[in-house]
Amino acid sequence: MSSMRSDYAADLLADELPVEQPLRRRSSRPFTRFILTFGMGVAATLGWQSYGDTAREMISNTYPQLGWLAPQPAAAHAAVAPAAPSPDPQELKAMSLGLAAVRQSVDQIAAQVAASQDQITRDITAQVQAVEQDILNKISAPPPRPDTAPVRRPVAPAPLPR
Repeated sequence: MSSMRSDYAADLLADELPVEQPLRRRSSRPFTRFILTFGMGVAATLGWQSYGDTAREMISNTYPQLGWLAPQPAAAHAAVAPAAPSPDPQELKAMSLGLAAVRQSVDQIAAQVAASQDQITRDITAQVQAVEQDILNKISAPPPRPDTAPVRRPVAPAPLPR
């Protein structure tokens, strides 16, 4: 029986040893995939940065229906934007007066908010102080003593008739 156990143990050890090598090879596969994917992403990014305008042009020329997917280069946007006309001095004066009125109303609102915050702070402080004083009064006052009731003495039981 013991020889049977040792043969079985030897078979188990022999079976386990070859399994370790393929596991090592398999464990490096995900890492290799990650490195390859990362490298392709870096290469694609660098390629797009280098040839992005050319790629946009090729997309819009080859497939006009997909031209809207590729954003236009920055130079095209700058050429399309018209020059801004010079503002009228009367309009500027009217805008500055409007801005002054808005600033004044904002300052008034800020003052009102500050005043109401101060009032709320005073109210909360007064309430907290009142609660603290109430708690201190309850802690420092000795508890009321219970009224002493007359002590009852046990009544001796009546003798039982014989």
